[in-house]
Amino acid sequence: MRVTAAGVNFADVFQAHGTFPGGPRPPYVAGIEAAGEVTALGPGVTAPPPGTPVVGVNVTGGAFAAYMVLPAAAAVPVPDGWTGEQALGMMVNWPTALAALKPLGGITAGQTVLIHAAAGATGQAAVRMARHYGATVIAAASPGKHEIVRTIGADHIVDSRSPGLAAEVLRLTDGTGADLVLESVGGDTLHASLAAAKRVTGRVVVLGLAGGEASISNRDLIYRHQVHVIGLNIGVLIQAAPHVFGEVMSEMFTLIAAGVLEPGRPTGHDLADGPKVLAELEGRATVGKLALHPRGPAAHFPLP
Repeated sequence: MRVTAAGVNFADVFQAHGTFPGGPRPPYVAGIEAAGEVTALGPGVTAPPPGTPVVGVNVTGGAFAAYMVLPAAAAVPVPDGWTGEQALGMMVNWPTALAALKPLGGITAGQTVLIHAAAGATGQAAVRMARHYGATVIAAASPGKHEIVRTIGADHIVDSRSPGLAAEVLRLTDGTGADLVLESVGGDTLHASLAAAKRVTGRVVVLGLAGGEASISNRDLIYRHQVHVIGLNIGVLIQAAPHVFGEVMSEMFTLIAAGVLEPGRPTGHDLADGPKVLAELEGRATVGKLALHPRGPAAHFPLP
């Protein structure tokens, strides 16, 4: 496929540090997510035909380039009326948020969900979907990003870096805690998430570790945090439970048709600025989806 826009994800940061499990080793072409146009098909591949706008993911990399080799099964047509850049997130951020909320998190109307990194690409999608499902949303974000999550429908906003985060969530829930926590930060925040979840029935879906690793002991789960802890890796979900992923994707396209998930508005950068963009993402200084453009947004590269 000819790449018109590449998505930037935390997986790219981890791969750059060599800490992504099973990730590539240098030298390699970075980037796992891209949108663009099919230019050629491999042996035995019949679809999607050349010329089709698609978005897709290849965890072995290759997105930060003019062209990317993409498994046919991982290429999804861009929704009608959308640009490729607007579709970035459909194969990474949105399915992750939806899987955390529904099949794993079991969110239902009337429940309360705490969403960490709510101003990020996955967090914003989670806020919109949780509101659609009738949940009360407590969004955690740094103070400079509060207005952003307020505009997308969060019911309450808490300071993601406050040492009193768990106490604030308990206050907002009349002392009971959140029914579901989408935990994507890690580090000390993981322990705050466990403390903020409802005893016995509360679920904490761990889907990221942007703030570093954290450990939980069996003693913690017996005597301090009697909650359900669920790990989510979207790549493993696709491989180990393809039927669940199929349900997630079907529901996602239903939400797109209903207007719950709208065309994205990534912040675009030239591909040459990739190192700076990755550093800003790692430092949690970004908002929403990030995109890289090979040689500028409108570049066209003929096949060699």
